[in-house]
Amino acid sequence: MRTLALAALLLAPALAHAQKDAAVRAAAAHADANWPTALKIWEWAEPGYQEKKSAAALAEVAERAGFAVKKGVAGIPTAFTAEFGTGKPVIGVMGEFDALPELSQEAVPFRKPRADGNGNGQACGHHLFGVASLSAALAVGEQIKAGKIRGTVRFYMCPAEEGGAAKVFMARAGLFDDCDTVLHWHPGSRNTAGDATCLARIAVKFRFHGTASHAAGSPEKGRSALDALLLAMHAVELLREHTPDGTRLHHAVTSGGGAANVVPEFAEGFFYVRHPKAEVVKQLYPRLLKCAQGAALATETRLEVVYLGGTMEILPNNTLSELAKKNLTALNDLKYDADETKFALRIQETFPDKVDLDEVAKVFDSAGKSSGGSTDVGDVSWVVPVTGFGTSCWVPGTPGHSWQAVACGGTTIGKKGMNLAARTLAATAYDLFADPALVAAAKAEHKKRLEGKKYEAMLDKDQPPPLDYRTPGKGKAGE
Repeated sequence: MRTLALAALLLAPALAHAQKDAAVRAAAAHADANWPTALKIWEWAEPGYQEKKSAAALAEVAERAGFAVKKGVAGIPTAFTAEFGTGKPVIGVMGEFDALPELSQEAVPFRKPRADGNGNGQACGHHLFGVASLSAALAVGEQIKAGKIRGTVRFYMCPAEEGGAAKVFMARAGLFDDCDTVLHWHPGSRNTAGDATCLARIAVKFRFHGTASHAAGSPEKGRSALDALLLAMHAVELLREHTPDGTRLHHAVTSGGGAANVVPEFAEGFFYVRHPKAEVVKQLYPRLLKCAQGAALATETRLEVVYLGGTMEILPNNTLSELAKKNLTALNDLKYDADETKFALRIQETFPDKVDLDEVAKVFDSAGKSSGGSTDVGDVSWVVPVTGFGTSCWVPGTPGHSWQAVACGGTTIGKKGMNLAARTLAATAYDLFADPALVAAAKAEHKKRLEGKKYEAMLDKDQPPPLDYRTPGKGKAGE
């Protein structure tokens, strides 16, 4: 009996390793099988909260695999959850799929907007994000079905990360409350993992309503909404000097008039205010608002404020990030073939600085750093322990939110990075299912980092998801 018990102890680690390998191989197989779906989402390039075809395609994949799918969660038509298994632990895996405006691009290494596109482009690689995450969840679900691990895996299809903050509304709706841990990843130009964070931010649209008139014949009768918007933007520029270090202020004109000889009666601008700490963002927003209010007063126009809500900074979790980094490092096998190398060198000609292509074989430690951007993943991290990582889906040196990123995402360069992400997610999720101590440690660290603070979404009371935030205002017809 003693000999049998000793043999069982010796075999257990090998068996567990074999089962984890099976989950990783399954994730790779699912990612390859779902590559056509990723390409469809890349081609559709649907903007935030408008990802109808993308949501339907991914939901169908989950349903075919036997996952229980709940559509339209948190009052968002394109959001859904898909889960498999029962009981604890509940491990969540998040995905995204929204595109960015004005970045249409063919999968070629030179600037060429798609002739048959809608003007949008997957410039942040979210078509890869959603598919890799779902592929990993499917692989884990198969392990649960086979009795190799116990618990529940839940996939979250999260729309409108680019400014629409769907995860904030999903967190407010309690969709993450019963999770033990949640995993995510993001496409990039290098492989990264570590205890990283991001910037908190508030997004808002300022709409100015003025009075139209003939710009030459009767300019005194007009009150220019565009003047108001330009004045607000100038005030924001002056505000920059008097904000705390680390502040970022951004704006874009989404509507500014249609004819030079007509005093514009409507203008709209999209504004961000960001900082490493949400409490500072909350203090800065009223000052941003005063810039718009003052502009309206000075131009005798009416200000309409469309508050889109805010996102928190990511609350890091070293326990989870070290686990993800270990798996990413072990699994990274990225290498370009001859055609991919040719594509990479050609697209690098459009960059001011060149980066060694061999970087794809490395994993960079992002511990203690900030991404410099913002993400609604931050809100989820205040509810439950979260970690993420990045894989190289773009040619090294490629900036995010660029046509070059769109181009890479439609090639096998993007596919290879997506496959690596799916495998890393599956491996990390398997470890959490297999070792309750890891989950307990992650939850203990999360509680300590919260320092007794309670999560509160940066939303107005009863604020609904801004399902039309990608649609520019149209003045009186849009009021």
